[in-house]
Amino acid sequence: MSDTPLLFTPLTLRGVTLPNRVVVSPLCMYSCHGNGMANDWHFAHLSTFARGHAGLVFCEATAVTPEGRITPQCLGIWNDEQAEALKPITRFIESMGCVPGMQIAHAGRKASHMRPSKGAAPLTEADAASGNAPWPTVAPSAEAVTPNAPVPHALTTEEIAELVQAFAEAAKRAHAAGFKVLEIHGAHGYLIQSFLSPLGNKRNDGYGGDIQGRMRFALEVTEAVRAAWPDDLPLFFRISAVDGSDDGWSLDDSVVLARELAARGVDVVDCSAGGIKGAPSFRTPVQGGGERPPGFQVPYADRVKHDSGVKTMAVGVIYDPHQAEAILAEDRADLVALGREIMYNPFWPLHAAEELGADPDHAMWPEQYGWAVKRRSQILGFKGIKAAE
Repeated sequence: MSDTPLLFTPLTLRGVTLPNRVVVSPLCMYSCHGNGMANDWHFAHLSTFARGHAGLVFCEATAVTPEGRITPQCLGIWNDEQAEALKPITRFIESMGCVPGMQIAHAGRKASHMRPSKGAAPLTEADAASGNAPWPTVAPSAEAVTPNAPVPHALTTEEIAELVQAFAEAAKRAHAAGFKVLEIHGAHGYLIQSFLSPLGNKRNDGYGGDIQGRMRFALEVTEAVRAAWPDDLPLFFRISAVDGSDDGWSLDDSVVLARELAARGVDVVDCSAGGIKGAPSFRTPVQGGGERPPGFQVPYADRVKHDSGVKTMAVGVIYDPHQAEAILAEDRADLVALGREIMYNPFWPLHAAEELGADPDHAMWPEQYGWAVKRRSQILGFKGIKAAE
């Protein structure tokens, strides 16, 4: 039996082997210049995580249409030029022995907003002078996400079909750009999740009503994307496992959805939560206690994994290497994703490997750093930050 911590044990998904189980969660940077194009910031941002040796490095939620952006500064992949701009990023991530991943998304009624650092309010005509002109939003139903947000256009069945195709075309471009893992964003109140949740979907046609109707758009997107995405490359799907409201989407619903996704070729269900009402709101009915305690969404990944039979990824206040290892060792998820923690410490995987005894000789570090970091330990007479405290 191997002494290697599970966190640093490779995981093979279809034809792709992740070098470890640490994942950089998709992190919106709001740093494009209005054209959805990746730039120097995106390269610097994502290359840092590859140098930090995260097994799977996702870029941010990437819009499949211009109208699908959360903000004017969000990344897009609705044209070939955008895909071309991402190629240096995927090449560098792979050169570090890591795997590049893309999350494709449509913000739905949560589109056309200012970026969070500017207040995250819906754009108005007054913002047009600063280059942030608003655009019409779409949703399953003509219901605003907040009282001060514009009422979205309720999509017709023809428009739904066009969006399904837009997701498929985005998948093809993601592959052309060099990504090896693809994730469909079906969480946080964005377009797909607003179809899934009874709080966002008030339709009375084939795309609404009971859970089968509300799942239809998500499943059609998944089928189209899986058909466009190579068979030997894995497909993830991010869900909001619960809405956090008794009359909303439930964990039981998530298990049903996960089974349907797996039947359509999804390899990993990424279990997040909340977001259907206004800003993301997270309750922890499974775990209990506190708004966001450490690992507060792990019970969702655990339940979906064991009741659906599909692999899952846990995310949400995972920050300690021993905590992350325990999630895997207890078979509660197959991967762990970090967001704010890995922004705070982009070299978290390397520090975690040292803490867990998986890399005593700093062999996982980039060659350009490893010899110096090893010498640092020798000079200081300890290994790891905690030992010096």
